[in-house]
Amino acid sequence: MAKVIMIQGTMSGAGKSLLVAGLCRIFKQDGYRVAPFKSQNMALNSYITEEGLEMGRAQVMQAEAAGIKPRVCMNPILLKPTSDKGSQVIVNGQVLQNMEAKDYFRYKTSLIPDIRKAFETLAKDVDIIVIEGAGSPAEINLKQNDIVNMGMAEMVDAPVLLVGDIDRGGVFAQLLGTLLLLEEKERNRIGGLVINKFRGDKSILDPGIVMLEEKGGMPVVGVIPYMQLTLDDEDSLTNRFDKKAQSLLNIGVIKTPRLSNLSDFTCFEQIKDVTVHYITRPSEIWDMDMLILGGSKNTIGDLLTLRQNGLEAAIKKYARKKPVVGICGGFQMLGESIADPQNMEEGGKVDGFSLLPMYTVMQKEKYNAQVEGTIEGLTGILKGLNGCSIKGYEIHMGKSFGEKELLPLVMQEGNVYGSYVHGIFDQIAPNIIAALAKEKGVIYEAEGQLSYEEWKEKQYDTLAGGVRRSMDMEAVYAMLREASWK
Repeated sequence: MAKVIMIQGTMSGAGKSLLVAGLCRIFKQDGYRVAPFKSQNMALNSYITEEGLEMGRAQVMQAEAAGIKPRVCMNPILLKPTSDKGSQVIVNGQVLQNMEAKDYFRYKTSLIPDIRKAFETLAKDVDIIVIEGAGSPAEINLKQNDIVNMGMAEMVDAPVLLVGDIDRGGVFAQLLGTLLLLEEKERNRIGGLVINKFRGDKSILDPGIVMLEEKGGMPVVGVIPYMQLTLDDEDSLTNRFDKKAQSLLNIGVIKTPRLSNLSDFTCFEQIKDVTVHYITRPSEIWDMDMLILGGSKNTIGDLLTLRQNGLEAAIKKYARKKPVVGICGGFQMLGESIADPQNMEEGGKVDGFSLLPMYTVMQKEKYNAQVEGTIEGLTGILKGLNGCSIKGYEIHMGKSFGEKELLPLVMQEGNVYGSYVHGIFDQIAPNIIAALAKEKGVIYEAEGQLSYEEWKEKQYDTLAGGVRRSMDMEAVYAMLREASWK
């Protein structure tokens, strides 16, 4: 059976997702069949598999690092927050129902058979499984009936690496405090400590490491450097929202409260002389060369927020001269209206931006599917996209109706464009940037730019190189030799 190792963290944002990806890449480079696993993920960033099943995007990133196709068994439970107190619960890639947090807390242990079955399925096909935890194993109010941290480790008898984030300070207290709050049998599962996101001269850190090992009673097996990478991360703690300086070309993404699928914009972030800005105020949009309204887990709620904070009016004015693109929920907002007769979100009916000749009705069943095709029929600034092939996926609760029974891959009205396809930019981002540069009258040098796929592969290799150089990989392999799922 597959060998197993688990990465747990002292907090959300400690770097678990990227460390799992780095280890997956290292094991792949070393000739092993490896796969990631996370029993329960909470994120608005999701993906649709070839079978039309929904899973967390972080495990997709990790599967790419492992060189394999994403499978829903890598993430059997996905929680997509719909409010501050509730989430849509997705099990084995399909929507179960919306639940309040307290109700899910009582219900989650009934999903253990689904977790075990997913893990068994994955374990049949690989040599190594790298498991990711969630948050912290020392969240003592949540430890009862845990299914994602030490509960998961016990379920499959996995050794654990505990990761702390030094970049935000207090890493020694993080690691020692976590160990203090764990039960003895849980501490015994931990084979080593990892300090993540370190900047500077490691020799200055060495005295602290000695003391940490003495007080914690276990070795520090890695001090991972802070690496400037742009890979799909957990969207709740991303630093993408930090304000950035203007560049040669600037893409503005409207930041709504329930903005989802941030991975749609990653392809722009790797292009030289292009900066992606996350917009929260009307005054910020005027220097942008294109605006994007992204997906949303609460389309009506986000639309009303944009109406209240003045961004709707500003976007409509902006669209008279420059391109605005809506993806999924953003596409729905650009239409004439959104109706929610079955109270899937806010209920009722609201007017849209009235920038595209279509309207949307929320449905009880979610539509999930991979999509591919060729863009045709565009005019204006983005007419150069005609003939471009695209491949992506649709994931939405609403169904839209327009002048035609079925909307095309991309709908256009003047400078306003809309599509249901997540990932549509992955293949056409360079074409869009070239068109925006031409419209702006600036010179954009596309020669020598890596494709998005080539760029991601380079990122995974850079990540793996940084982890391999700074981790005691002999200690990691020793943990693996002693562990196999039973």
